Amino acid sequence: MDKFEIVKFLKSAVVSHASDEHLKVGYPPYIRKNGFIKKISMDILTKEDMEFAIQEIAPVELKDKILTKTDFDFMYEIPGCSRFRINYNRQLGNPSLVIRNIPYNIPNLSELALPEILNSVINYQNGIVLVTGPTGSGKSTTLASLINQISLHTAKHIVTIEDPVEYVFNSTKSIISQRLVGVDTETFSEGIKYALRQDPDVIFIGEIRDRDTMEAALKAAETGHLVFSTLHTNDAVQTINRIVNMFEEANRFMIRKQLSETLRATIAQKLIYSNANDKRYPACEIMVVTPTIKDYIRKDNLDEIYALLASNNIDDMVSMNMSLLHLFNLGKISEEEALEASNDANELEKMFKGVYQGTVNYYE
Repeated sequence: MDKFEIVKFLKSAVVSHASDEHLKVGYPPYIRKNGFIKKISMDILTKEDMEFAIQEIAPVELKDKILTKTDFDFMYEIPGCSRFRINYNRQLGNPSLVIRNIPYNIPNLSELALPEILNSVINYQNGIVLVTGPTGSGKSTTLASLINQISLHTAKHIVTIEDPVEYVFNSTKSIISQRLVGVDTETFSEGIKYALRQDPDVIFIGEIRDRDTMEAALKAAETGHLVFSTLHTNDAVQTINRIVNMFEEANRFMIRKQLSETLRATIAQKLIYSNANDKRYPACEIMVVTPTIKDYIRKDNLDEIYALLASNNIDDMVSMNMSLLHLFNLGKISEEEALEASNDANELEKMFKGVYQGTVNYYE
């Protein structure tokens, strides 16, 4: 049996356009491609294979922790190939790795096939913009594209606070300071607090995971900075509810008021697999916070936001169904694939039949 060579395996996975790799004792390697898990025709991995692989790729300062730690994340790089975000974990006492491929190239919005109206997001001077969606929906790539566009076209100071650092940015017109939680700053909230003393124009927070980080992000947005971050929610209304519910009930009115003044836009993403084209395409709901939506947030009339998005009567707004219909009209996905991905299949069926009453021309 040949010895498992993890670097060779990762290079092969990148060439095959995999997005993730799964390695665990007692099983052959698996990859994820176009959202689907696929078993690779290789030998079953032994505990010795896994321990050798970890010693091969783990940073020096973490190698001694492998026998005592149960979970930790780190980055690895194969020069000229790719960067990798790696989660080390244990399963039934054995070491396991889950690996996400992070390409060097940061695509622009057109390469990602995202709506051109997202270019307007980089022109905001302050407030908070949230990109949401489930794990693996392309949130990090979309945010990296937006941050890179700001750096390419404006002269600003951009501070990123990440765990781990995924895309590495080049300072072009802007200066970009990338800070790693646990190494360069203690926590996300501490990183935001001290970023405010570092003359920032834009702050990118890798993920808002708790109330302290949310409070710090809102404060940064209130004090004249443009803040970008992510949440694991499926649409604009879920996003607002998730933020408000981070706080005690007695404080929720004030948080809704604060959020109505600072939130600029939400972008909810999902990746839709096309069986015919054997690739995935992004569909997204875009909500821009207008005076009407501010009022809905303040008064907790969030269901009205669904109706407003569905009507598509406001520039720079895109409902998820509108995005799915657009992908269908371009021949990217089938009607069945669009309906399966929709949160409101009945409405989308009406749109396909041409009996929908909303406007359908605001995607670009």
